[in-house]
Amino acid sequence: MKLFEVVYTVNEWYDGPREGIADFNGRPHHYQSEWQDGEDMEADTFLLSPVDQKTFALALEDWDIWLKWESAFANGKTSHETHPALPEDRKRHEEIKRLLEQRLKIDPETAIRKTAEFRPSENFNSDGQRVGWLEVCWRDLE
Repeated sequence: MKLFEVVYTVNEWYDGPREGIADFNGRPHHYQSEWQDGEDMEADTFLLSPVDQKTFALALEDWDIWLKWESAFANGKTSHETHPALPEDRKRHEEIKRLLEQRLKIDPETAIRKTAEFRPSENFNSDGQRVGWLEVCWRDLE
């Protein structure tokens, strides 16, 4: 049986998630694709590294800023030039971005290497709202 876990953020996307925060064994981890442009997309592997609670909270706050921007953009209330944050959120986004650049570093020597299967989330909370828009099944390398 496949175990799918929550994807909290997708900070890079190229034909699929490339970097963000997702659960691995029930704990938040920073995931980062090892895929390089021009390589076989089917051979994609990811490096995973645990994140502490402060880093996780910052990543979720920044994700909320992006979700707010994305909603405004989808509703025609802002332009692509403001991406990834609305003007009123830009300063905080930049602060968080600097903090996360320092905190979200993966050491290839200690990172966990996995392949991944991403799919739309099928999880809902007690109010019937979707929890996360993606989920992931991490697999051992073959």
